[in-house]
Amino acid sequence: MSALSVRQVRFRFLLLHGLRWLPAGLTIPVMILLMQERGLSLSQIGLVSVAQGVVVLALELPTGGLADALGRRPVLLAAWLVGLISLLIFAVADSFALFFLVWALQGVFRALDSGPLESWYVDATLAADPDAAYEPGLGYAGTVIGVAISAGALLGGGLIALGPIGPVSALTVPVLVAAALQALAIGFLVVLLTEVRPARRRGALRASIVEAPRMIGQAVGLLRRSRVLLALVAVELFWGFGMVTFESLLPVRLSEVVGDADRAAALLGPANSAAWLASAAGAALTPLLLRWPGAAPGAALLRIAQGATVVGMGFFAGPVGVLVAYLACYTVHGASNPLHVGLLHRQVDGPYRTSVISLNSMMGQPGFAVGAVLLTALADRSSVTTAMLVGAVVLAVAAPLYLPAWRSARRPAEEADAPDGAGATPASPGLAPPAPGPTPPVPGAMPQSPGSPADARSSTSDGTPVAGSAG
Repeated sequence: MSALSVRQVRFRFLLLHGLRWLPAGLTIPVMILLMQERGLSLSQIGLVSVAQGVVVLALELPTGGLADALGRRPVLLAAWLVGLISLLIFAVADSFALFFLVWALQGVFRALDSGPLESWYVDATLAADPDAAYEPGLGYAGTVIGVAISAGALLGGGLIALGPIGPVSALTVPVLVAAALQALAIGFLVVLLTEVRPARRRGALRASIVEAPRMIGQAVGLLRRSRVLLALVAVELFWGFGMVTFESLLPVRLSEVVGDADRAAALLGPANSAAWLASAAGAALTPLLLRWPGAAPGAALLRIAQGATVVGMGFFAGPVGVLVAYLACYTVHGASNPLHVGLLHRQVDGPYRTSVISLNSMMGQPGFAVGAVLLTALADRSSVTTAMLVGAVVLAVAAPLYLPAWRSARRPAEEADAPDGAGATPASPGLAPPAPGPTPPVPGAMPQSPGSPADARSSTSDGTPVAGSAG
């Protein structure tokens, strides 16, 4: 590995990143519609999708320690193999139990996949040049994700438009192509990813699993001490709940207004492609939003705006109106994440940073799970439009949770304007430093890479599909 240059390491990282997300782009437009085609009701689809969120919630923290203990390469190989198996089962699944298994395997895949590739890239870059800057490569990874998912969605839409191939339905073809691309990605992974350092002793794995509950307890303790942090993490619950509307219900809504599932799926291919480009454009607005209206007010306004776009998806009559609202939703989604994550980072210092960021990412999973069950059941019993309206309200009502962060940010400025000795109290926008003494390790928590699931991941607010779409 030492023979690789910094540029070669970055190239391998970005190539593997793109190959990882290309199959996801193919499957996103067809997941929900294919399960409907195979006989599942919306309520059943909501229940099976919960499996992924529960598995990710249980495994996200320990799997980081697994990658440190056994090495990044074997963990990534295991993850991508599990992802391939889940796609192959999905291609032939025709029962509730099999689809439940598919989503549970996707949860294992996402949990194992979260972090090791980015960690390998950082380690390999520093091994090639200890003074090298690795941040640009992590930033480029976000662009690669958007392009890969967009290309996959566009390819998937084209495959569906070609119609069925022999006994294989039009909606199944993209899944089989995604499986083939996943197998290709595994081959590239074997060739391109070489461990930078030897794996740790096996005892590290046991230690990381044992320490995981303590790390969660520490992060929860931080939430108890900071009202600002607690409010920010609570936003993720609402966000995860509301994401069901534009990840799971949008394909069904588009199928309603178009009148044909195959045609709706064909439209979703280019629509998903455009949506990820719109998300990237929204993220590019971050500097402007930081200048006005500011991070916390901007994040709050975007929560309301996203709720409004979901209302549009639910009430607009034609496919053009629904898709325009969908693109607007993803633009807002892309703009929201940098503001939210930035506010989180301002509240945490020191060894607890990754713990809290991981906990924030995890909160989207139960939020999505509850939303998947309740909103799909409501769509079955009432209508998709009604379910979307409820999801939109939940997205919007999270806006006041940014008020503590806004007040915290204003306090230092007000004190700076006060005369010396005017009795200003010290501002405390962040958390109090930990008491002196040895700091327990933080096993299983991996730094979030820009634009990656966190969390799926990805957290739910990172712009990538988290629990509503496989891959």
